[in-house]
Amino acid sequence: MTSFPLGPISIGGSELFLIAGPCVIESEAHALKMAEAITRVTSDLGVPYIFKASYDKANRTSLHSFRGPGVVEGTRILRKVAQTFHLPVITDVHESADVPRVAEAVDILQIPAFLCRQTDLLAAAGRSGRAVNVKKGQFVAPWDMRHAVQKVTDAATEAGHAPRVSLTERGSSFGYGNLVVDMRSLAILREYAPVVFDATHSVQLPSASSADGRAVSGGQPQFIPVLSRAAVAAGIDGIFMEVHDNPAEAKSDGANALPLEHLRPLLENLLAIRKAAHSY
Repeated sequence: MTSFPLGPISIGGSELFLIAGPCVIESEAHALKMAEAITRVTSDLGVPYIFKASYDKANRTSLHSFRGPGVVEGTRILRKVAQTFHLPVITDVHESADVPRVAEAVDILQIPAFLCRQTDLLAAAGRSGRAVNVKKGQFVAPWDMRHAVQKVTDAATEAGHAPRVSLTERGSSFGYGNLVVDMRSLAILREYAPVVFDATHSVQLPSASSADGRAVSGGQPQFIPVLSRAAVAAGIDGIFMEVHDNPAEAKSDGANALPLEHLRPLLENLLAIRKAAHSY
């Protein structure tokens, strides 16, 4: 594992960092509201914070699901969040063609789990000069993620950039419609790069239908604290959470989002666990 700097944050350093925000950019006003609220919590607790939100959700369950404002408007909003609150920003990128534009607006390019083996996308992200966070696919063994790291690293090196890669665990498919987190994977992934644990997608129930019959993913958000505590005790570098002020009304992944009011007490708990684990 190799740590690297991201502005004032050390990815893979001594401090637990947080990646958090709404799943998708719902509006400029909402993105700014969430960034401000989460910044207030993380500043009080001294937790390094990276804002996240997607400008386009390309893997929605339904053709008619809300996907976001698109790359042009979305990157403008992300840039405004970064400038307003002096925060590093991360967002998903699904197409190699979008990488240059998105890289101008954000600090970290995130490769979605379903695309973690896409060579052209990984290489484009590596060549961009930005840090790259690759989510482990639900269908990929942890030791096979070394290939994704190598693709990004080789592309960055060939382009004359210092490679900056992290990996994110978000659970593995177990049968149909369920994800399970094998905590051993966190230690395995950390052999290749700093590791982030995605506490909210790990409790997702893929392709579950809502009570009113809409085609949306379900979730078990009551297990977010359980898995988060276990992951921090296992020695992760960062924690990823989709946080929303009103999950029931969220335009994407509300069923597995952490309610905003739960963020502070959960972070306090995680910091205590990290302190105890590091003193062992």
